[in-house]
Amino acid sequence: MSDNEEKRQREVHGYERMVERLRDRLESTGERVGNSVREALDTARETSVELGELTRDEADRVAQWLQRDLEDAAAYVEKARGTYSDWLYMDLQLVENWIWDRFSSVADQTRLEWQAFNRELTAASRYHTGEITGPGVLECRECGERLHFGRAGHIPPCPRCHGSRFERTVRPSTD
Repeated sequence: MSDNEEKRQREVHGYERMVERLRDRLESTGERVGNSVREALDTARETSVELGELTRDEADRVAQWLQRDLEDAAAYVEKARGTYSDWLYMDLQLVENWIWDRFSSVADQTRLEWQAFNRELTAASRYHTGEITGPGVLECRECGERLHFGRAGHIPPCPRCHGSRFERTVRPSTD
C-alpha cells in the first residue's frame, strides 16, 4: 500500500472516529444548543491528535470536512423540511447502520444550532476532489455525473470528465 493510500485510509478512519466522538459527547451533554457542536468537534479533533490517529494538519482538514457535511445536512433539513435520508439521497439500507446513527444524531444537534443562530450557508461548490465526505451523493458540477458514497470516503476526480468540483445532490421532494 502506498503512503498516499495509507494517508487516505487514515483520514477516512479519522472522519468516522470524529463522528463517533461528536455523537458521544453531544449525547452526554443533552439537548442544549449553542456552541456545543463546535466545542465537541474541537474536542474530537484534539483527541484524534492526542491518540496519534491523525496529525494536526490531517485532524484540522478532517474536522473542516466533517463540519461542512454537518452544516450541509442541517441546512437542507431546515430549509427544505426534508429528512436526513433525503439529504443522503439513498436508501438507509445502503448506509452502514453505525455511521448513520452517529451522523444523524450529530447532524440533528447541528440543525438545532442552525435554528438557534439562523445562519445562511451556500453549499454550492463546497466539495472538491481529495476531500473526505460522509455518506450520500455528490454531483459533478462539470458534467452531472453522480458519485454515491455508502460511507465516509475520499472524493475522487469525476470518472466521466475528471472534474474536481461537486455539490451535494438531494432526493427530490415527493410533496
